[in-house]
Amino acid sequence: MKKYAVIKLQGHQYKVSEKDEILVDRMEKIEEPTVLLYSDGENIKVGKPVLKEVSVKVKVVNEEKGDKIKVFKYKAKSRYRRQKGFRPQYTRVLIEKISSK
Repeated sequence: MKKYAVIKLQGHQYKVSEKDEILVDRMEKIEEPTVLLYSDGENIKVGKPVLKEVSVKVKVVNEEKGDKIKVFKYKAKSRYRRQKGFRPQYTRVLIEKISSK
């Protein structure tokens, strides 16, 4: 069993291990994630609500664009149709190190 952590970053929770890359919503500046749960393979620590003694070091890899999402409104029998497109911006983040004190 390898060690992992559940972190909270920008209001979303992610289960991460070392050397993982995750896609998060676009971030202007990198912020330190809060650790909610930590497992070293044998023991599990759960925060109430966060763990202060565990830290996760992250690094921004690059910025990406997601796939286009199409939003379509339609009303039957009234010739009403509207289409909008949206392309989300993401930041790819590398989990460098999970350290417990």
